[in-house]
Amino acid sequence: MSDLNTFREETRAWLLDNCPESQRQPIVKDEQIWGGRKREFPSADAQKWFEAMAERGWTAPTWPKEYGGGGLSPDEAKILQQEMARLGCRPALYEIGIWMFGPALLAFGTEEQKLEHIPKIVRGEIRWAQGYSEPSAGSDLASLKTKAEDCGDHFLVNGTKIWTTNAHKADWIFCLVRTNPDAPKQQGISFLLIDMESEGVSVSPIELISGESEFCQTFFDNVKVPKANLVGELNKGWDVAKELLKHERAMMSSMESMTEKEEFSLVDLAKKTLGADAKGALNNPEVRTKIAALDMEMQAFAQLNERMFYQHKAKQSDPRLPLLLKHIGTKQLQRKDELLLEILGNKSLSWESAASSHTEHTVTRNWAFDKAHTIAGGTSEIQLNIIAKRALGMAS
Repeated sequence: MSDLNTFREETRAWLLDNCPESQRQPIVKDEQIWGGRKREFPSADAQKWFEAMAERGWTAPTWPKEYGGGGLSPDEAKILQQEMARLGCRPALYEIGIWMFGPALLAFGTEEQKLEHIPKIVRGEIRWAQGYSEPSAGSDLASLKTKAEDCGDHFLVNGTKIWTTNAHKADWIFCLVRTNPDAPKQQGISFLLIDMESEGVSVSPIELISGESEFCQTFFDNVKVPKANLVGELNKGWDVAKELLKHERAMMSSMESMTEKEEFSLVDLAKKTLGADAKGALNNPEVRTKIAALDMEMQAFAQLNERMFYQHKAKQSDPRLPLLLKHIGTKQLQRKDELLLEILGNKSLSWESAASSHTEHTVTRNWAFDKAHTIAGGTSEIQLNIIAKRALGMAS
């Protein structure tokens, strides 16, 4: 324990020295740090903060040092997270490769694949997109039709993927493709890595209800993919996909910690909008009760996260917990959005009005965008079905 206390003190001192004040402010979407071949930093401070973290491997703190990661133990990584939160330090890098793809590659990739891709993810040199869903294969992902034909020294890929987040900005995409059309649905699928600059790859952004275009449709027209880009065994890509989905669901359950932050607390906004009494208590008892209930739910959710952390540390991970966390966390975020709209009243109808504040715009757009969270990464209905089957043993 004394070693961990020392690590905490040293980490806190290092963060104070290396995290600029501007990077200890609430997250603003336009100032998030993304990697990639053409990455641009929103400011000199953002670049300094990223480079300091990447040099230590702390953009991926628990990944092995031999691949550029931080090599921290689970306890040390938790301390780093706690100290960053205490000081308000922003994430130094936003990257699907860190949240989802990297852990799956560490589990299933060859040594050559790990050495090729993992250090680049840690250093933010490559930006990844996810090629899972298709127009006719969403919740029923195993019905995918994008195919990869074996052509000797390479695969020839044809098909399309949809809802590929930031595919128009990505350098590489990891894809589920059908390599054996005669096999049962979850068999005959392989996991391929495709360079987005390959001939035959094209991307079309999709405008969302929030006014943004983060989602895209990606097309593959006779795209040549080297055999070396196959992760895991041929026709057994579903195993890799399940490992990756486990990390995606954990990421989805904690989306609030990675999205743009309001420069206010729920209570402060309610008091400012609805008024407070002489003792500083919120005037509206109904809203006060709803805020208290949400706060208790969020504390319970945090304890569930703690439970998963200690199970993982003891190597007794329960595969059902990420499903629960994803379902609960995304619904909880949407409930918070709805409560914010209720507090703002007609001001929550703001979209682009010059008469409305940044706060009002942020609340409204977050409400619209966060509708996607109970769909992305597996719909809530699918999560509940899996929980019913795996956790409760209920027949389908």
